[in-house]
Amino acid sequence: MAGVSIRNLTRRPTAPRAVFTATANEVLPGWDISLVFVGPARARALNEQLRGKDYIPNVLSYALDDASGEIIICPTEAKKQAPDFSMSERDFVLYLFIHGLLHIKGGVHGATMERSERKLLATWGKGNARSLPNGTTHSNRHRHRHVPSKNGRRRGTHR
Repeated sequence: MAGVSIRNLTRRPTAPRAVFTATANEVLPGWDISLVFVGPARARALNEQLRGKDYIPNVLSYALDDASGEIIICPTEAKKQAPDFSMSERDFVLYLFIHGLLHIKGGVHGATMERSERKLLATWGKGNARSLPNGTTHSNRHRHRHVPSKNGRRRGTHR
């Protein structure tokens, strides 16, 4: 049976299941999607394990087979990043879910993906899709990662 199963491993509330299910059915009809909310430590560990990257991601997504996939969202990271995108925390989590769905579908970063994200967020979000910056959502996503901190080291690196 196609749909979205949600597992929240954090104490943060999430958007209603119906919003995630309706969005997934529009982007990937007939697919089973597992949506997991994790804390920063688990998100970092999964990012290292799955992608060989050592930072806390806001979202990870991948297909499991021809009709199922998994999306992992770190709500703590989403809360930090939502103001950078002029979105509420709830809409930004939905945006990350949409972003993950589009990657599972085979989408790559670019103007086409951003148009799809805006359209879907306008349909299923609370009306903040017009706040998405034109052409900058992906290029600015990790813009602080290489900025030196006060001690002169790059942010996101542990030495």
